[in-house]
Amino acid sequence: MNNFPNDLLIGYSAFRDSSFLAEQQRYHDLAEHGQTPATLVISCCDSRVSPEVIFQSRPGEIFVIRNVANLVPPNNPDNQCDSTAVAVEFAISVLKIQNIVVMGHQHCGGIAATIDAQLNGTSNGPFIDPWVELLKPSVGDTLNNNDLDGAELQTCVEKNSVIRSLENLRTFPTVAAGEKAGELTLYGAWFEIAGGKLWLLDKDNGQFIEP
Repeated sequence: MNNFPNDLLIGYSAFRDSSFLAEQQRYHDLAEHGQTPATLVISCCDSRVSPEVIFQSRPGEIFVIRNVANLVPPNNPDNQCDSTAVAVEFAISVLKIQNIVVMGHQHCGGIAATIDAQLNGTSNGPFIDPWVELLKPSVGDTLNNNDLDGAELQTCVEKNSVIRSLENLRTFPTVAAGEKAGELTLYGAWFEIAGGKLWLLDKDNGQFIEP
């Protein structure tokens, strides 16, 4: 225990003395009866973007998938070790979630790395490069259809990648069937870190607006 990060131990102690005490019965019920979240949030693993904090959710209220750049690969049954696909299937088939939110964010490092790789031919590593390949169509579409650079280019790619991940989600049979039956609804969102603002995708015009 002496090597365990001290800041985490301090946080755990505070959790036990405050949050856990306030929600002790809820934790007991969750342990006894399991979780029944209504919403799945697919978010980036960036430490600045925590869905539980942004949405002020209580334990057991949202099911969260976090990965680099909040990406959803297209359906590929041959790749049975895709943790994002596994979690999506579990959320729909087992937890019977009713909503899926794909949430991008400002200043995403995965997006920045992909833009740099596409513009300058740089490599980010043997695990990162194949993963962010999923972003290349979003980068290409943005570069081809907009005269942007710098922060504006990155923001546009961040938002376009949310839209593409939603399209990829719909290649999963369980997602497509859930939407068709009216049992599942998909949403896109983008979080502005500096302003603490959430922008929601308008399905009619493809723009992100403040709620």
